[in-house]
Amino acid sequence: MDIREFGGDIVRAVAFLSRIPVSARFFEGRDGSMRRLAGAFPAAGLVIAVPAALLLFVTLSFGADPLLAAFLGLTLQTLVTGALHEDGLADSADGLGGGRNRDHALDIMKDSRIGAYGVIALVLSFGLRAAAVAALARLEEPLTVALVWIATAGLSRAAMVWHWHRLPSARTAGVAASAGVPDDGARTTALITGIASFVLLTLTLHSTGAILFGLLVAVLLTLVFTRHACSRIGGHTGDTIGATQQIAEIGVLCALALAG
Repeated sequence: MDIREFGGDIVRAVAFLSRIPVSARFFEGRDGSMRRLAGAFPAAGLVIAVPAALLLFVTLSFGADPLLAAFLGLTLQTLVTGALHEDGLADSADGLGGGRNRDHALDIMKDSRIGAYGVIALVLSFGLRAAAVAALARLEEPLTVALVWIATAGLSRAAMVWHWHRLPSARTAGVAASAGVPDDGARTTALITGIASFVLLTLTLHSTGAILFGLLVAVLLTLVFTRHACSRIGGHTGDTIGATQQIAEIGVLCALALAG
């Protein structure tokens, strides 16, 4: 692997996955394909999570209520990402939950309006993540909680790359279809980066068994959701890719809180 090229991919992935401004020079001569770029998504996730992790660390260090600190972190994280993955979760919940058949589900997911399933999914996403982070903050030091936040961001984006690679595109047109499917090398890089960074950054947890439990939950939830998407719509969409990230992140944070 060319380290300089991978570094450039991380910068481009940060631009794709967030609202962090990136110089146009990083995109010169690029065709917009995600076949290789997706391999840098977990590393980009680590970078994107840093501002919210710092806010979480500072607020907890100054004695803020853990639940308030968690919601403040989620607020900043949502601003940084532009709610990219939350939007995918809401659309996927509406389509997969309310669609009568494959075509109806895809039509619902394409609709910009949000329905009852989407609202419920968003409430549960923010509520469960905030509660899990708050529970961790009552057990662990502020620095450990901040590192867990960053680690989970990387691992959950590895999960979305695996989902993306595993399924064909459910549509012949659309953002996900035009971007292409991550190649085998990108998938492997994403998984290695996401898992390795998660293990290394969570080593300060009091319960080492929590690390394995978190990984297991991420794998199971990603497999179950991927299979469900395949059975309902026959493949992935940009929305299911984002939903995978959210589902993995929620699951890992809850698992670590429960295991702690």
